[in-house]
Amino acid sequence: MDQRDEVRDFLSSRRARLNPTDVGLPAGTGRRRVAGLRRDEVAVLAGVSSEYYARLERGNLAGASDAVLDAIAAALRLDEAELLHLRNLAHAANQPARRRRTPTPRNQVQPSLQRVLDAMATVPAYVRDSRMDVVADNAMARELLSPVYRFAQHTGTPPNSARYAFLDSSARDYYPDWEQVTHDCVAALHGAAGHNPYDKPLSDLVGELSTRSETFRTLWATHDVRLHRTGIKRLRHPEVGVLALEYDVMDLTQQPGLVFIAYSSAPGTPAADGLALLASLAASRTDALTAPDA
Repeated sequence: MDQRDEVRDFLSSRRARLNPTDVGLPAGTGRRRVAGLRRDEVAVLAGVSSEYYARLERGNLAGASDAVLDAIAAALRLDEAELLHLRNLAHAANQPARRRRTPTPRNQVQPSLQRVLDAMATVPAYVRDSRMDVVADNAMARELLSPVYRFAQHTGTPPNSARYAFLDSSARDYYPDWEQVTHDCVAALHGAAGHNPYDKPLSDLVGELSTRSETFRTLWATHDVRLHRTGIKRLRHPEVGVLALEYDVMDLTQQPGLVFIAYSSAPGTPAADGLALLASLAASRTDALTAPDA
């Protein structure tokens, strides 16, 4: 992934989705030569020169101040996730070349965190990295995400929700809201790429998915980014059925790039009953694995 290309494509795609009337400018007459706003119109809205904005949109964010980025964000009506993405792209552009290296992977969680995961006997929980690889989990998570783990075992790859969603045909059944899930996966990967465009394993994953999935290529070209903090996800477990579960995502501040994800449900709901059955399945399989040989 080329950082300048990402900046150019992101800014131009945000500009193309706006019409002059959306931002208080006169509609004008005649046919417009470009979709959405023109560069000079964005420059006027942001209070910068047309030449300076054109330089930014060509991918050169080096030296752009937070004030300028905020003004561009306001002009393009960027949301919180998009503003964060723009700032991450600017941060990467301002790093000295000698620091533009992919950091050493830190996919091992602290033993104390693994103990916390294991103690959550009724809650599916796991830790995921910026490439959407599962790097730590508990028995409930392995049970809930069993199709993802089976695909990973079959392909000899780490459990990865994006790879599974785009490359395994069973994902459309496992995710009743498959289209939303795939949009979310791409948005998360785009955000990760903006934060660290020099992450080679991430670039390799994007290249793999782009080569093997037309859907991924199409979604990647939208340059959408989103923040995933909480919400509801529906999963069709092969033995329990459809579960509508609430999820919460928390950054691990001691290990940047890793997030903690837990699924839960309100007491007395069908989803709570499903989780109870899932816990029973997870416990029985754990007992079977740890039972001494007869």
